[in-house]
Amino acid sequence: MRASLASSIAVTCAAVLALPVSLTEPAAASAPPAAASALPPAPELPGSTQSLPLEPLGAATRALGGTTASGEQGLTRRDVRPFSLVGVVWDDPTAPLHGTVQVRTRSTGDGAWSAWQDVETHNEEHGADPDTKEGSARALRGSTAPLWVGDSDGVEIRVRGEETLPAGLRLELVAPGEDPGQDPGRGAEPEAPAPHTRSATTPAAPAGLSAAQAAASAVNAQLAPYGAAWIPALSKEETELTVRNLPQTEGAEAAETAGQAAPAAAAAKPYIGPRPKIITRKGWGADESIREKGFVYTSTIKAAFVHHSATGNNYTCSKAPSVLRSIYRYHVLSSGWRDFGYNFAVDKCGNIYEGRAGGVAKPVLGAHTLGFNTNSMGIAVLGTFTKSNPPAAVVTAVARLTAWKLGLHGVNPKGTSYLISGGGNLYKKGTKVRFNSIAGHRDGFATECPGGRLYGKLGTARTSSAKYQGRP
Repeated sequence: MRASLASSIAVTCAAVLALPVSLTEPAAASAPPAAASALPPAPELPGSTQSLPLEPLGAATRALGGTTASGEQGLTRRDVRPFSLVGVVWDDPTAPLHGTVQVRTRSTGDGAWSAWQDVETHNEEHGADPDTKEGSARALRGSTAPLWVGDSDGVEIRVRGEETLPAGLRLELVAPGEDPGQDPGRGAEPEAPAPHTRSATTPAAPAGLSAAQAAASAVNAQLAPYGAAWIPALSKEETELTVRNLPQTEGAEAAETAGQAAPAAAAAKPYIGPRPKIITRKGWGADESIREKGFVYTSTIKAAFVHHSATGNNYTCSKAPSVLRSIYRYHVLSSGWRDFGYNFAVDKCGNIYEGRAGGVAKPVLGAHTLGFNTNSMGIAVLGTFTKSNPPAAVVTAVARLTAWKLGLHGVNPKGTSYLISGGGNLYKKGTKVRFNSIAGHRDGFATECPGGRLYGKLGTARTSSAKYQGRP
């Protein structure tokens, strides 16, 4: 069995990545009930994770509607160090969790306990393709969707299984760490840079950036200066000119799929939408030291899969960077993925964020749609849209992003594309499957994602995206 993830507090990031992670925080794991005094605040770190093993629940919980103690695990109310996002992980990533997961949390602001909130069980529908290095990593764990609960310092959880629960259930409590000091959704944008011309030299990284930060900045160097908090929007004409002037080699990064090198930059296509403003990983405060080093590419982008993060809608857009940092930690340190799972994220105000590292204009291999990550991209809309309608700004952002990114690869947003199943989903490995160029996650897996209300807006996004590309 794979070892469960440990808390990262007081453990260096390098150590976290080097070990099979079986550490826990004794103070948090043995925390007293809510009546006792609260734990001291966590030190100012770039994020932290408390990992608490779940326990069998007794008669008191069964009286609330449970059936047998063997089918219920959880934790009674307890004080913990401050956190903002919760999720549950378990040892075997191939073992499904059939049942319900519910949590309630105590706000650090007024000390009030929330009502019970459902955590989406998520199961196997997200993640890296099975035969990739990431998909067979020893550190992988099964995981629920993460749920954003806001600033909290108390928690209670119950997991009720419809059948035998997977082994090694643990509650992950994630603190996003300090905000990078940017307010990416507000303020004036800098003037768009002049279109780049080809150069034989690569600009030097500024002093003060670590090797990991410099590498992450370098892949977007043709789009924005090193260390920029965002990549500015361009008009359609500027976008087409910039694409024509991009260097025709991508450097030494190797692609995992089929042992191929990363493809050359796309030549200008007849239909490319204007590049939207994109908030970089630096802009939302990604800690580059916790992800796997290097970047992994696929051959091209044929389709975009739209998701909802299932983290709930209880966030303000100014808090979206904190939500992203928390999901990032949960994907890497709790679920065992190499990096943030999605290529891009969109908040409910329509801000677009760089997701997985490797360059927003490049075909970065993600871990968003199990079995169909190759030659596709994943867009996560922050929120839950099963019963809530997505704001119009969300649909517009998806349309603008896909008009640009699909356009770089000559893809018609209103068209269809074929992808080959990598297995682990609705289709046998090797099956050729036809998708809309802008598809929902549920099109490739038996899941509610991206929620019925958002899924119902994808037709509008396709039409708008094609118009942004200049198609009739």
